[in-house]
Amino acid sequence: MQVEISIRKEDRLPDGAEAALKQELEKRLLCYFADVRVRVKRGTGNDVTVLGGMKTDKERVTEILQQTWESADDWFDAYQ
Repeated sequence: MQVEISIRKEDRLPDGAEAALKQELEKRLLCYFADVRVRVKRGTGNDVTVLGGMKTDKERVTEILQQTWESADDWFDAYQ
């Protein structure tokens, strides 16, 4: 399964945030999906795309992404 996270170009993020988000999200998703690959990119808007999964997979991925984003203060520094 491929998960693509698109973040608006206009959103300011700390240096290294995209790479750190990719690593942390991949780590969390691997607990649920053995074959997951994560891509984080800049785009025109914020979006989540799940390729090769079921509709319920996208819902679970979205929940995990939200939890990951909301807890960034807890894990972000580990990737710096």
